[in-house]
Amino acid sequence: MKPLEGIRVLEVAMYGFVPSAGAVLSDWGAEVIKIEHAVTGDPQRGLRQTGTMVVVGDPNPNVEHANRGKRSLGLDMSVPEGKEVLIELIKKADVFLTSFLPDHRVKFGIDVDDVRAINPNIIYARGSALGPRGEESNRGGYDMTAFWCRAGTAATVTPPGTKGMIAPPGPAYGDTISGTNLAGGIAAALLKRERSGEPSVVDVSLLGSGMWSMGHGIALSAHLKEPMVAPVPGVHGSPVNPLTGVYETADGRYISFIMMQPSKFWADVCRHIERPELIDDPRFATGKDISANTEAAVAILREAIKGRTLEEWTPRLSTLAGPWAPVQDSYQVSADPQVRANDYYVQAGEIELVSTPVQFDVTATTTSAAPEFAANTDEILLEIGLDWERIIELKTAGAVT
Repeated sequence: MKPLEGIRVLEVAMYGFVPSAGAVLSDWGAEVIKIEHAVTGDPQRGLRQTGTMVVVGDPNPNVEHANRGKRSLGLDMSVPEGKEVLIELIKKADVFLTSFLPDHRVKFGIDVDDVRAINPNIIYARGSALGPRGEESNRGGYDMTAFWCRAGTAATVTPPGTKGMIAPPGPAYGDTISGTNLAGGIAAALLKRERSGEPSVVDVSLLGSGMWSMGHGIALSAHLKEPMVAPVPGVHGSPVNPLTGVYETADGRYISFIMMQPSKFWADVCRHIERPELIDDPRFATGKDISANTEAAVAILREAIKGRTLEEWTPRLSTLAGPWAPVQDSYQVSADPQVRANDYYVQAGEIELVSTPVQFDVTATTTSAAPEFAANTDEILLEIGLDWERIIELKTAGAVT
């Protein structure tokens, strides 16, 4: 049994952020009903191109990632008949999940007070760009603006002298992280309601999630009163630790070493690169010596690592005591044996998707494909007690698809 089985979530949201929260809740066992505009559906369905990558036909990973395991109902909330259907769905829901801005929540009658008047015990969860308070609380935004740029990541990873900024590493990067935060908040609110009987209003913003992701750096910067500065591309890594940085292999791949205590791991690294004579080299006798001779140590390690391919280094470094990793791109990571062993990449209908990151009882995450637009309208309407005559009337009125 999954942790949230028996929980019903009503999702009135678009694009990547808040639907990502619904995807996580679905993987945790909740039933998630996705409300989409009766004509256009979720605009995310039209997203076919990201940079130079173009999706032709279906399935579309841009839709599948954040909508796995849900059911879709096409609904026009602006007409009275559609609102009647929405009210019935709210009555039977445990969680109301939305990305709508305050003005639109009022316009469609789905703000906190509206929903609580129908179902006083419902958890009301909303995702925003900039938070629920302040002068800009009614402004929209995307993860590029609120999470990546405004929360400090873009400037922090962009090296000095670079025109513009370094872009996010992939689509919906901040959306997915923020959606997981929102799902966690909803799970905590469900536990609170079970224990106290009190429902909560749960808020997560892209700005707040972006700052949490940069929390360590922001705290350091505020304390020291100076911003963090990105290293110039091509720099090894730490200027005082040769065992914290990246090294190129013979086939143009890279290996990342992250050994924060160089004196602890130096001898083991020397044995693994077949340079045992360096263990007793006075330049590297203590942590202080290693730090003072980082440049020389980096040169030695660069030459040694460059002597073999990543494929050759992988089994050799498997017994290395210190942390290391191959530098992998978004295509290579899906074939990583450790990823596969832990089911971090799973089948979801016709395609494979990255699994949501929480597993329970050492059991692989299971999920299913995202629904086609309005694919479950009829069955959902039948479940809330409508007969076929009424369903046909609602379709004729344009209230449902």
